[in-house]
Amino acid sequence: MLPGPLFAVTIQRSTERKSAGLLISLGHGVVEVPLIFLIYFWLSQFVIPNYVSVTIGLVGGLLMIYMGLNAFRNRNKKIEYKNSYNDSFLSGIWTTAANAGFILWWLTVGTTLILNAKIFGIIGFSIFTIVHWLCDFAWYTVIAVLIFNSRRFWNKKMRRVTLLFSLVVFVGFGAWFFISAILSLFSYL
Repeated sequence: MLPGPLFAVTIQRSTERKSAGLLISLGHGVVEVPLIFLIYFWLSQFVIPNYVSVTIGLVGGLLMIYMGLNAFRNRNKKIEYKNSYNDSFLSGIWTTAANAGFILWWLTVGTTLILNAKIFGIIGFSIFTIVHWLCDFAWYTVIAVLIFNSRRFWNKKMRRVTLLFSLVVFVGFGAWFFISAILSLFSYL
């Protein structure tokens, strides 16, 4: 439920399509579920060096800033998608993969949750993974349906404000991750 880049993309895409949240959460799961398995079966055995977190913050933050500024630059272009289902699905994938906060969260808090689930074996881990993803799925689907169903109250100005708000949130999170990584880098020197 973290209001971050994925949430901002969900709001923006949901003004066009009721199923955007469902598709975005599926795209999010394409990145998240393999990462959960990677952490459970491999990464949880190692201590993650600080420079890895700093690198993820720097690269992910810059990528998010670039994506947000590029979307702002192209905000007035009318883009026709052959398959807007793909557009929302791919938005879920790219927004998740480029989100430095998502990766850092899974390398820290998420790994701790997985290690706790590991105590209960593969069944506990499976339940954790399914429930976690279903929560994401339900949250983004409900948000999308609410946004889509309330769109008749939205005029062109409101849509523009929503898009700009979403882009500011996206770029803001990118800048925050980048600056946090720089500050972490200086604290290690």
